[in-house]
Amino acid sequence: MNYAELFCELLAAELNGVITVEDIDRLIEKPKFLNQGDFAFPCFQLAKIMRKSPSEIATGISQHLQAKNNFTFEGFEAVGGYVNAFLNKSIVAVETLREIREKKNRFGDLDKGTGQIVTIDLSSPNIAKPFSMGHLRSTVIGNSLSLIYEKCGFKTVKINHLGDWGTQFGKLITAYKLWGEEDSVKEDPIKELLALYVKFHEAAESNPQLEQVGRDWFRRLENGDAEALKLWKWFKEESLKEFKKVYDLLGSEFDSYAGEAFYNDKMEPMIELLTDKRLLEESDGAMVVNLDDVALPPCLIKKSDGATLYATRDLAAAKYRYDQYAFSKSIYVVGNEQSLHFKQLKAVLAKMDFEWAAGIVHIPFGMMLKEGKKMSTRKGKVVLLEHVLKDSIDLAQKNIEEKNPLLMRKKEAAKVVGTGAIIFHDLKNFRMNDIEFSLEEMLKVEGETGPYVQYTNARAHAILRKSASPVQDLKITMKGSAEWPVISELITFPDIVQKALDKNDPSQIAKYVLDLAQAFNKYYGEVRILEENEEKNARLAMVHAVSIVLEEGLRLLGIKAPKEM
Repeated sequence: MNYAELFCELLAAELNGVITVEDIDRLIEKPKFLNQGDFAFPCFQLAKIMRKSPSEIATGISQHLQAKNNFTFEGFEAVGGYVNAFLNKSIVAVETLREIREKKNRFGDLDKGTGQIVTIDLSSPNIAKPFSMGHLRSTVIGNSLSLIYEKCGFKTVKINHLGDWGTQFGKLITAYKLWGEEDSVKEDPIKELLALYVKFHEAAESNPQLEQVGRDWFRRLENGDAEALKLWKWFKEESLKEFKKVYDLLGSEFDSYAGEAFYNDKMEPMIELLTDKRLLEESDGAMVVNLDDVALPPCLIKKSDGATLYATRDLAAAKYRYDQYAFSKSIYVVGNEQSLHFKQLKAVLAKMDFEWAAGIVHIPFGMMLKEGKKMSTRKGKVVLLEHVLKDSIDLAQKNIEEKNPLLMRKKEAAKVVGTGAIIFHDLKNFRMNDIEFSLEEMLKVEGETGPYVQYTNARAHAILRKSASPVQDLKITMKGSAEWPVISELITFPDIVQKALDKNDPSQIAKYVLDLAQAFNKYYGEVRILEENEEKNARLAMVHAVSIVLEEGLRLLGIKAPKEM
């Protein structure tokens, strides 16, 4: 049961339309301290509407709710303009543990998107360039969002919109023709192609004419030149092999790899459609869609030389995705610096009278920084994600060898812990925050880290293995209060899933599993869980529930949870 939702329903009935149910739900908080209750509702927003002080409103609501004798809540009180709600600990604890035991990993499932399809544009690295730490964010944020949406009943389609087209390939072909060697590229494709790309930009600083040569080669590629196409296909094949290694480590899978080149034959029909709708205007020889009416700069559709742009391609891609999948929402997990582009994209689609344009959603995120600066492939300032993942796995294996040398499948556990550390370090941060790359910080196995949560889950499983009682047979009665801080965390999981969905924010899940792990570890340090007495069954049932919810929380982040570490 979602107890926050139940509290919301009680408040909605009490307020009787003064504010919307959605606003009530948004305002409900979890108090910082347990003695302040399990939920709190601030009444400050109601003061102007009801023409009363927040404390007076809170007192009236609390008294009315208290008089209704709802057995799920043992009391309500008004404190400083808040309505604090206290759950009936014994009843709620037993209900929660039983529900988790019965539902297992389905605990927290929400029926929000039944029959609805969500497309998610994520990862989208550029071919012929290494998979850097800068690409990690879109990959793991998008993957986690897909899992969260699926838990809420949606069907997701994960699209890896590869950067496999554009003038950069003209530049790369130019560099290869000038300085490249076939054997060197075959021996170490990505490293050599990156070196050529960097060399092009260094040379272009003193010889600007190279930029035009690069544009000419891309024009040949667009026109189907055999040599240009052969080199482009080769660069792409080698890149995908390298990307697959990283995706295998991260556990990322995609439903489509349709990249920019896939839409080459779909852009001209889109331009024709824009023309038919009389939306195209000429501007200095280029073709644009004027967006003055929505206070946006004009959206450039075709350059003066006839070349198409990202906007043209993304318009074609959006229409193709709707025609193909009939999405209710189309999510783009792309960096914050592209916010204007997606505002223009949505505005143009709306001008074309596509009702589904309302479902276009840009999920922006901050940058991965190195020494306070954005990582740049063209300047060679890049940290390879594959190297970071391997370093993390190696360190995890070293720690396992030192602390648990008898552990079976050490390599498998090290892979899970090492990759989990990198993913969790990203997702515990609110996605809009910039993240400073620090290998040392990412690989810590203590504190607010993925390995800490994974170890907590392994500890719970170790306790269950030591117990002689099959958890599914336990008869649960809850009399003590030592377990309540942990139960209090468990009951909020469905509400956390809801918030993660509403805010498109995986950090809600990451912060939650940290809080649950910390509450459990504190309990573990204070209570002898396996001591034989009338409370043992309830304690073991709670340990089992913690392991279920920790594993499900980590799964929603795209992280596995080993039962032994």
